[in-house]
Amino acid sequence: MAHPQIGRVVFWMTGALLSFSASAVAIRGLAGKFNIFEILAIRTGFGLAVMLAIALSRPELRRELTSRRIGLHAIRNSIHFVGQYTWALAVTLLPLATVFALEFTMPMWVALLAIPLLGERMTTSRAGSVILGFLGVLVVMRPGMSSFQPASLLVLLAALAFALSLIATKKLTHDVSTFVIIFWMNAIQFPMALAGSDPLFFLRLDGNTIIPALVFGVVGLTSHYCLTNAFRAGDASVVVPIDFMRIPLIALVGWFFYNEALDMFVFIGAGLIVCGVLWNLHAESRRVYLPEPG
Repeated sequence: MAHPQIGRVVFWMTGALLSFSASAVAIRGLAGKFNIFEILAIRTGFGLAVMLAIALSRPELRRELTSRRIGLHAIRNSIHFVGQYTWALAVTLLPLATVFALEFTMPMWVALLAIPLLGERMTTSRAGSVILGFLGVLVVMRPGMSSFQPASLLVLLAALAFALSLIATKKLTHDVSTFVIIFWMNAIQFPMALAGSDPLFFLRLDGNTIIPALVFGVVGLTSHYCLTNAFRAGDASVVVPIDFMRIPLIALVGWFFYNEALDMFVFIGAGLIVCGVLWNLHAESRRVYLPEPG
């Protein structure tokens, strides 16, 4: 890969890393005054307003907003909402580094679920990725020990939900554009979030919460936008290792802002999970790009 391409990948991934970290900090800034449904309503409401504004200004995008595959959109976003809810709740209960480390088990779930749902086969590298991911989870969570935190199970549920929604997204990309997927994500999840919210919750916004609310709304869009552009600018073999920098970055954020300890076991477990993902990523790239023998 040429150096200008690497530079673009680093640029977009920097935006993605900052967006993911800012999202966690914003949730904690809002958690004192709002419940999780209300926090998600802020994010999806902001996202829906932006997507509607874009659609109104771009007639060609507006024409794409049809009910095509609406059933799959509904299923995908119902599952994704469960993931968003449990992830946001975990952010308020667990050290940030633990949340981000366990979230990276999502590729492990994808490898397992892709077999029955997409008809993909289990390769050696995929099996190794699952095993290393499982071992990493055991190291991070340390079940049966006094340091075990039951709330860690919320992150595993979130990762499972994100994996299922990712598989649904893969099916949707064959028929609809990214703009349509993100539009329906916000349009469907906004009323879901409102269902568990106080109808007048926005009146509780004040000088201490307006900035976290704006940040959460903005990074809800920029995280997806930056990560998508990073994958467009370079290969996954370059993007994914940079994405793993989320773990040490959020650990430093937790240590600096919330006095959270830098847990050695979280880094060891995250390392096992990362090794599994990178092993499978390397094997997948060789299987795709190497010519068939004979």
